[in-house]
Amino acid sequence: MNIAPGTRAVYLRVGDGAFTGNYNTGGIPASGGAINVVSVSVPAAMLGNGTNQTMTTNASTGVSSYDGFTFCNVPNEIYVGGFYRLPGFTGTATLTAAAPVNLVNAAGNTIPFSQITWTSSGNNDGAATQPVPAGTFTGGTQTLASFPVNTWRESCHTFSYGNDAIVAAGTYSGRVVYTLSAP
Repeated sequence: MNIAPGTRAVYLRVGDGAFTGNYNTGGIPASGGAINVVSVSVPAAMLGNGTNQTMTTNASTGVSSYDGFTFCNVPNEIYVGGFYRLPGFTGTATLTAAAPVNLVNAAGNTIPFSQITWTSSGNNDGAATQPVPAGTFTGGTQTLASFPVNTWRESCHTFSYGNDAIVAAGTYSGRVVYTLSAP
């Protein structure tokens, strides 16, 4: 979606985020918001059988900060969206995700973060190409998408755990940090 040029600004929301009102009616981006969790519990009988396990989130809203439309379906999807704005019409911001190489439990056991993948969609998008496409975490920082200047971009991600190996019992965790940066 195109937005009007204006004062230089970059805004990114992943999950619940923080925004007052809606962008298209004069809403104001804010800093902060909850750090949302995406998780799955694998039943013992299915452990390591290679059947992907759909993950859910504790995010409480899938409503777009652009127009207030229910764009994502929580708890199965998490919202990823925002904008890059400038007075001019040239430039691109880059969305990256930084993830550790492994998820780790309290005993130090690991699962490669590459076992976590996501699909990308949005309500009423049909078969449209998503601005933040599907992918797999690789461990380290990876580029996910470009946000052209004076555009709002948003997608809904559904995460899955690959479940390709039998691993020790426990709660495995790791944090992914999304960053939208512009030159």
